[in-house]
Amino acid sequence: MLTQLQIHHIRNLSQVALRELGQVNIFFGPNGSGKTSILESVHMLGMSRSFRTGTPRTLVAHGEQRCTVYGVTEFSTAGQRAAVAVQRDVSGELQIKLAGEKVRSVAELVAHLPLQVLNAASFDLLTGSPAARRQFLNWGVFHVEQRFFSEWQRFQRCVKQRNKLLRRGKLEQSELSVWTRELATSGEQIHAFRQAYFEALAPRFRAIMSELSPALEGLELRYRKGWDKSLAYAAALAASEVADREQGYTHVGPQRADLRVTVSGYSAAETLSRGQQKLVVCGLKLAQGQIMSEAQPRGCVYLVDDLPSELDAQHCRQVCEALTALQAQVFITCVDASDLAGMWPDGVKPLMFHVEQGSVSLKSVAAS
Repeated sequence: MLTQLQIHHIRNLSQVALRELGQVNIFFGPNGSGKTSILESVHMLGMSRSFRTGTPRTLVAHGEQRCTVYGVTEFSTAGQRAAVAVQRDVSGELQIKLAGEKVRSVAELVAHLPLQVLNAASFDLLTGSPAARRQFLNWGVFHVEQRFFSEWQRFQRCVKQRNKLLRRGKLEQSELSVWTRELATSGEQIHAFRQAYFEALAPRFRAIMSELSPALEGLELRYRKGWDKSLAYAAALAASEVADREQGYTHVGPQRADLRVTVSGYSAAETLSRGQQKLVVCGLKLAQGQIMSEAQPRGCVYLVDDLPSELDAQHCRQVCEALTALQAQVFITCVDASDLAGMWPDGVKPLMFHVEQGSVSLKSVAAS
């Protein structure tokens, strides 16, 4: 749980200090006031980057050379309290400190403060490229399977080296075979991790969706491993070797995997309304949070941008109730305070922060 947050020079947030953060934190105010930038700042604290842009120059306030986010995390069940700081220069230089020590791997930061984002870009889980869904899947596996990250790094090195060899004009079969064997072994392990995670994710997703949208029948989550399901990865690589040589890259493998949502066999992206799609995305993110809360005591922090958009009051309330059931910390935005203040179960008292022209002030605590 994030208990304190300080923001320096992120977009229109010049100096913001929030020393009273709760389980549910609602940021309300007019469009362009800086609400989403607060969520961006928390995302930077857990992922070292913005969820809106990969360019530091557009993230750093105009006229400044760097931006900084500082926070304090407390995980009572694990007995951990630590200060976290992330600084980015307009040049792209990154500095991370965790508990006073410099951190060189972003993976360490990601593991310390797991984040889930629900915003307009989250629709990519249904309508975007497979890359967005692989990223979603990898995030889940990373947080519950300690061996995944090192294996993923190994796989990335293998596929990069194999592709480099494939692009050569002349290629010795023996040299290619060495990397192909290594790739086959690593690829099978990546698939095994993902398959195990998917088998935990799918039933939780169905259960959550039966609560969020019981009228939505025939909803199914499907995982495709990235090669012919009837073949071992080594056999699939052998079958595609001619095409790989001709086009200079590896056609099959975990780098081609996909996770699809269907409704009665048809793509959810093509058959569902925008509101239904948002509920499905919420279901996917909530299912991941449920697995996280079971796998480790800290759970994850949810960053939710403009939940009322595309959802009626009933469905907003159901999502808020599901977030409460996870005991997740929530940072959530809306235009009007009344849009979300009364959406939470009895006993939950959100902290209300008014945001206007880059200034953030704590208002009276809302009682549901």
